[in-house]
Amino acid sequence: MNIHATLAQTAPQPRFLMCPPRFFAVSYSINPWMDPSAWAGSAASLHAKAEQQWASLRRVLKGLGAEVETLDAAPDLPDLVFTANAAVVLDGKAVLARFRHGERQSEEPVFDAAFRALKARGLIDKIVELPEGVMLEGAGDCIFDARRGLFWMGCGFRSDAAAAPAMEEILGLRCVSLPLADPRFYHLDTALCALPCGGVIYYPQAFTPAALAAIHEHVAPADRIELAQSDAARFAANAVCVGRAIVLSSCGNGLRAKLERRGYAVVETPLDVFQKSGGSACCLTLRLDHRSRATAANTDTIEAVLPKAAAAGR
Repeated sequence: MNIHATLAQTAPQPRFLMCPPRFFAVSYSINPWMDPSAWAGSAASLHAKAEQQWASLRRVLKGLGAEVETLDAAPDLPDLVFTANAAVVLDGKAVLARFRHGERQSEEPVFDAAFRALKARGLIDKIVELPEGVMLEGAGDCIFDARRGLFWMGCGFRSDAAAAPAMEEILGLRCVSLPLADPRFYHLDTALCALPCGGVIYYPQAFTPAALAAIHEHVAPADRIELAQSDAARFAANAVCVGRAIVLSSCGNGLRAKLERRGYAVVETPLDVFQKSGGSACCLTLRLDHRSRATAANTDTIEAVLPKAAAAGR
């Protein structure tokens, strides 16, 4: 049995926003991964590799049954490719991002126009702006946990703690603040991934003691999937879930085994060029179809078929 085909048949069809890396480069440094001088030494070959890796990720997502909407790239906006930072989308409502660094603030009107175009096509119902002065870099720091019916909210490096109450008011779901401690993991999606089954992948060293206490309060020990430093460094938490397939750049055998035991299909597609800018699979996508009231019947159907599908595929 083809487990990917089975997942595509049982899981709701997801829809993502992506932006091709036509102008992607590491031309400035706003996180510890970015080294413009190293990029400049092999710019042409690195850019060609970025084009290939991005196209491969898109093919993988579409092969798993996802729909992909494409935003046009724009000159002088090399990080526009990281569409996860564009907004937070739930129940057809898009809350537009506000960026901390000047290098990315010019992306804001481009994303605004993109969401207005999506709204005109009926893919977005409403566009909302954050309160003046509040920073939140989209889904990079605001991760929807469908099983718990809440958002995990990263703060400290790029997004403000004040974004949590603002988002609660706008979207009507609780936001659990997770202050970040390590500048290498400057966005929450570099260090945490909420899985459809209720499992949470996270790198403990990326968080303050208060953030770890919050994770432990909300996530039972059996659902905590701690990353080793080696997996965190290859951005294993920066993954995309399509049903019960997990798409990521790479991971170690130990993490793969843990995820497969939970019934997931782990799909690796190398994205090391984008890691030079501090991003990977999740950063390159924005989920447009999250719903706050996913039916229990759909979840139960997916979970019931997975063990049978996995067993048949062995």
